[in-house]
Amino acid sequence: MTSLRLRTATATDADEIQAIYAPMVEHTAISFEVDPPSVSEMAARIEATLADYPYLMAERHGRIAGYAYASQHRTRAAYSLSVDVTVYIADEVRRSGVGRALYTALLADLQERGFHAAFAGIALPNESSVGLHESVGFTALGIYREVGRKFGHWHDVGWWQRLL
Repeated sequence: MTSLRLRTATATDADEIQAIYAPMVEHTAISFEVDPPSVSEMAARIEATLADYPYLMAERHGRIAGYAYASQHRTRAAYSLSVDVTVYIADEVRRSGVGRALYTALLADLQERGFHAAFAGIALPNESSVGLHESVGFTALGIYREVGRKFGHWHDVGWWQRLL
């Protein structure tokens, strides 16, 4: 993996981050959003996330190759040391180690901040995402059957956990 640079995302990265995310919304059930967020909405999401959680991006040859971030797991106070994690990788660099590099850094950051458990929801089937999560230590917990409806079909979501 040549010239991969990881850094904290900023609102100025929103255009490239949105360009990676929008096709996932528009063409897949990987994201359960129906309409892609605008660049300004993505910038606001990045800033809101950074108030409490890490939001990292991978840069290769001056372009964003992927991003990963953490978010609140649930609203009740007892959940405050658990987080949900998300990663998205640009099509042209999938299966090249970008996702693993991002998650390795994100999980280390979360551990340093004192978080205890990370959870990932994966729309199924998605062998690549399952493989990535399991390669960085996540274990399967269970499946929410037919929990989301997109493109006229019901979709399952599997849940994975990693203790930090």
